[in-house]
Amino acid sequence: MPSDYISFKDTNYFSNLICDYLDRSENLNGFYNRFPMLDNFKFQIEEKSKSYHLKNRLVLHNVLKSQSKNTDISEKTALNIDLLKFDNTFTVTTGHQLNLFTGPLYFLYKIISTINLTQQLKEHYPEYNFVPVYWMATEDHDFEEINYFNFEGKKVQWNKYASGAVGRLSTQGLDQVFEAFSAQLDKSFHAEKIKNIFKKAYLEHDNLAEATQYLANVLFGDLGLVIIDADHKDLKELFIPYLKNDILEHKAQKQVEQTDSKLDAFGYKTQVNPREINLFYLRKNYRERIVVSKDGYKTHDSNYKWTQSEILSELENHPDRFSPNVIVRPLYQEVILPNLCYIGGGGELAYWLQLKSYFKTEDATFPILLLRNSVLLISSKQKQKLEKLDLTYLDIFKKQNLLINQYVKKISKINIDFSEQKEHLKNQFKALYKIAEKTDQSFLGAVSAQERKQIKGLENLEKRLLKAQKRRLKDITERITNLQNQVFPNQSLQERQANISELYLKYGEQLIQQLVLNLQPLKSEFLILEL
Repeated sequence: MPSDYISFKDTNYFSNLICDYLDRSENLNGFYNRFPMLDNFKFQIEEKSKSYHLKNRLVLHNVLKSQSKNTDISEKTALNIDLLKFDNTFTVTTGHQLNLFTGPLYFLYKIISTINLTQQLKEHYPEYNFVPVYWMATEDHDFEEINYFNFEGKKVQWNKYASGAVGRLSTQGLDQVFEAFSAQLDKSFHAEKIKNIFKKAYLEHDNLAEATQYLANVLFGDLGLVIIDADHKDLKELFIPYLKNDILEHKAQKQVEQTDSKLDAFGYKTQVNPREINLFYLRKNYRERIVVSKDGYKTHDSNYKWTQSEILSELENHPDRFSPNVIVRPLYQEVILPNLCYIGGGGELAYWLQLKSYFKTEDATFPILLLRNSVLLISSKQKQKLEKLDLTYLDIFKKQNLLINQYVKKISKINIDFSEQKEHLKNQFKALYKIAEKTDQSFLGAVSAQERKQIKGLENLEKRLLKAQKRRLKDITERITNLQNQVFPNQSLQERQANISELYLKYGEQLIQQLVLNLQPLKSEFLILEL
């Protein structure tokens, strides 16, 4: 399929922090370990090999075998799980929330970026094995962020009261969502397949973690994807020493705050804020922050209280009741996985860049950070419309008002750009300033006011002329507006709004096949893919 690329910076949708990271700005050299280049993975492998323990491998393997027992995994996924027992096997990991029916399209791009990178690494380093891992964010608690997806501009939403870790949520009530969603679909082959996938995932599994695992396996299992739910006692036992450090020494807070001040000095906004304790306490339908109290420790709502010895005893006996927040979770991931690289979106990489010094104090290997692939999917019909309007891909990434104004000026037979006149006016006023200085400097204010008034007059005239031309060219500006609204729903990136269901109706399995063929994780450019 035809494709093209533009830089992330030119999309105007990515922060200065991320654009500077991609440009390898010297400002950020101290905030990451190695830049994502093929040759750098050799050094990452050497470093990770020294810090990752055999015990962790064996526990990880047993947990993954157990978690995949009730899922119809492919031979390739089963092989990948077994390969994790061996010290020449490493992972590339991405993580994502348990969004209903995958949520936005970038769920696909994250996972396919991860799968494609492992294949690329295997070609470059054939003596090693590389396993793609999807880390399910089962311990998150923000239900409102995940309880819907968009279909043809409308929300398909799961309305219910929810509390506690989302992975443990019962799927009860999703039959109503299924009926509402099904009513919007036709009777085509692709529509029936979508309905069947949704039904099996959410109506035949007891909780959201199991449903999401089934769904991700159906979509990507044949490509060898390994799916992990880290909300598991055996895995958290491996992490007890680090949990103790956070409770007793507050290492994360100290280190991240120091890093944040350095990022702030370079003008970067930090993504997340550390707390004194960066852990939650989990029980059934319950997830609450742990805080320091005058008598020891408690949950933020004071439902649970401990002395120091009591909370340490609770940790040793029930590590599964302790859940790391966004600051500590990355360390948990890197401790339990033989991981080389984390693939995430701009927001995720922003908070990972806050964590390197924290990893160092915990003597943990900091992974290579890779910005996931971003994609704009465009139909051949939409491409033809672009060409007829003489618009480029760079053009359609512009803010709509700017795009329309520039286009009207470009095709108008009269000159709507008064830049030349404004410059001429400024030059005239330079002479007036000189006269005022030589006669009476009290006139400088009056000259300045007159200059502003006349420049403002030209600007207003320019705006009125542009507005009039827009009315005359209403038909063509509406065509541009409609086209941009199609490819940028809600004036946002398509990948942050659209859901797999809408595109699967048109393209079926070809959608994922074409993404696998075209996504190049190390290219570090925004892909425009014609389907």
